[in-house]
Amino acid sequence: MCELPPTHSEPLRSLCNECRVNGLCLPTGLPHDGSCLSALISPRIRIRKGAALFNANAPLTSLYALHSGSFKTHLNNAEGEGVVINFWMPGDVLGLDAIATEHHVCDAIALEDSLVCPIPYHPLQTLARDFPILQQRLNRLMSREIIREHERVLMICNSSADQRLASFLQGLSVRFVSRGYSSHRFILRMSREDIASYLGLRLETICRSVARLRALRIVTLHGRLVEILDMQALIALGLGSPGGHSIAPVPA
Repeated sequence: MCELPPTHSEPLRSLCNECRVNGLCLPTGLPHDGSCLSALISPRIRIRKGAALFNANAPLTSLYALHSGSFKTHLNNAEGEGVVINFWMPGDVLGLDAIATEHHVCDAIALEDSLVCPIPYHPLQTLARDFPILQQRLNRLMSREIIREHERVLMICNSSADQRLASFLQGLSVRFVSRGYSSHRFILRMSREDIASYLGLRLETICRSVARLRALRIVTLHGRLVEILDMQALIALGLGSPGGHSIAPVPA
């Protein structure tokens, strides 16, 4: 893992109104006269690819609104191997894992050079008492991550390898659309090893599933460039619909 220190970038100040993902971000619960944002949010921090935004067991100091770039979070198992538990895109808020104990339970690693907006947690709590809509927004963010994790567990327990990969790609498509990008063509910032870990599969299983989706002309992959050729078939496969292409389940 790269140990480059984070680099402070430009102050946030009046930039929230200009941010393309501000509708997904926590500070949308604040009035946009600038005063609350200026008092609350620290200057943006640049995290280099491979560096950690925070590590497991580190104390909670801030939540982090992801302005640009991407991250993965992972836990270490009993053997000390990292297990990927989530991927993060612009507009997401990292650090919610630490709210219960005020210590992080996972590592957050940048998948590319990224910019985050630190939101100091204890001042945020104070401000939320004055602006209930901000507390409501924070609650919704936490609920969304719980739901996402429940869906992932259900997928791993009940889906074949091909269904897991289809659901994963379709889910990424939905998240890209919500950020103003193409639903059918996007870049995977994570490695196939990371995808395999997230989906509870072996790397060779992921490679075979990619080959089958390519052969069925549902998806093509050129390096990390994904092109979805048949969205309806991808959705049907992810749901296990009998109306989709019939593909034999593959052991995880």
